[in-house]
Amino acid sequence: MLKQQLETFTNMSTTRLDLAGLKCPLPALKTRKALKSLQAGDVLEVLCTDPLSVIDIPALIAETGDSIEIGERTDQRIVFIIEKRFGPSSTKVGKES
Repeated sequence: MLKQQLETFTNMSTTRLDLAGLKCPLPALKTRKALKSLQAGDVLEVLCTDPLSVIDIPALIAETGDSIEIGERTDQRIVFIIEKRFGPSSTKVGKES
């Protein structure tokens, strides 16, 4: 299943980030740092073992405006597939006042 999902991103660069063993808030912080260097359309595959990452990483992606799917979820690990929607120098526009 995960392999099929990754194959849908054939024209994009895929970066794998192994965060196994790290506890909150490190998976979210390292994911944010990795996303900053990606180009729009690139994919970040994030492997986590911290159960709280299913809350923290989707919350981070809601802030950045990128796209996220859970590629795999077992008792031992969670794999997130994140597609970068904005380039490294772009930022998501916030609410207007």
